[in-house]
Amino acid sequence: MKILFLYTELAGYVMSCFGALAAKNVEVHVVRWPVNKEAPFEFDIPEGVTIYDRTNYTNDGLLELVKEINPDKIITSGWIDKGYLKVCRQFKGKIPTVLTLDNHWFGNTKQQLMRLLAPFYIKRHFSHAWVPGEPQAVYARKLGFGNNIHTGFYSADTNHFKDIFATKQRSTDLPKRFIYVGRYIPAKGLDLLFDAFIEIQNEQVSEWELWCLGAGELYDQRPLHPQIKHHGFVQPAQMNSLLNETGVFVLPSRFEPWGVVVHEMAVAGFPMICSSAIGSVSDFLKDGKNGYIFENESKESLKQALRKIMELDQKQLQQMSSASHQLGLQHTPEKWAETVIGI
Repeated sequence: MKILFLYTELAGYVMSCFGALAAKNVEVHVVRWPVNKEAPFEFDIPEGVTIYDRTNYTNDGLLELVKEINPDKIITSGWIDKGYLKVCRQFKGKIPTVLTLDNHWFGNTKQQLMRLLAPFYIKRHFSHAWVPGEPQAVYARKLGFGNNIHTGFYSADTNHFKDIFATKQRSTDLPKRFIYVGRYIPAKGLDLLFDAFIEIQNEQVSEWELWCLGAGELYDQRPLHPQIKHHGFVQPAQMNSLLNETGVFVLPSRFEPWGVVVHEMAVAGFPMICSSAIGSVSDFLKDGKNGYIFENESKESLKQALRKIMELDQKQLQQMSSASHQLGLQHTPEKWAETVIGI
C-alpha cells in the first residue's frame, strides 16, 4: 500500500506517526512545506518514508509527481494549497482523498459561508475528513462529511515520552517547578502566566519556579525574575533533561486548535494547568484529576489554578502524574497508523 501525505509543516511527533505507518509495510510519501523558522526542529526521517519539498514543484509538476507515485490514498492538510487541491480533484472517486483540519466550529460568517459552499468546493476534492477530536468533528459534520469522519489525527511520540514518565516514577518527589513549552507569541498567553506567577511570588513565600522553553517574537520582552528561567529554543533531543527536572506543565494559550504538547506532557506524567481554549484539553486534562483548567484570558483564574497546585502534597502530585499518563495513552502512533489504513 502507498499513502501520500500533502502536508504543510512537519514536526517530530508526525515523524513518529509516519514511522509507525511504515512499520506496517506501508510505503509513505510526504510532500511538505519548509520548517517554521521560529521552531526549527531537527528530526530523523524513518525508513520507508520519502520526503519531497513542496517548493521544488509547480502545481502541474506536483500532479505529475503524484501520478508517478500512484498512491492508494491521499491525505491533505487543509484546503489552502491550490496545488494540493488540484491533485485531490484529479484522484477523488478513484481513491480516498482525505481532508485533515483542526479548526473548531464557531459558526462565524466565514465558516457559515464555507458550510454553504462545501458541496460545491470542499466535497469536490475530498471524500473523507480526519480531525484531532470532537471539537473539530463538529466542523467536519457541518461541511457534510457525515459518517466519513475519523478522529485521532494528531498523536504524540508516546514511546519517547513514556521514558520520561518512567524516570519520574523512580523519584519520590516531583520537582516544584512549572514548565512551559511553546513559542513566545501573543496567542500563547505568556503575559498572563508571567503576571500571575510573579504576583503570587510577591504575595506569598514560595519555592516554586517557572521554567520556559521556546523562542519567538516576544522573547526579547521576557521578564527577568529570580524564579523564572528562560531556556530559549531547545531541540527535542536536549529537552528530556529539562523535563526530568520539572514537575508541572502549564499552557496558558488564548487559543490552541489542538495542542499536541498537552498530549506529550500527559504521557510524560505531568500534572497540568491549561486554559479552557485548548482543544486537546477535551481528551487529556480532567479538571481536578490530573490538573486544573482555568478560564481563558482570566489571570485570577490562572492564579487560583497555580495556587491549587502549589498547595498539593507529593502524594497528590504523584496521583495526578499517573492519571495524566493513563489519559495520554489513549492515543498512540500505532493507533494513528491503524486509522490511516482503515480509511
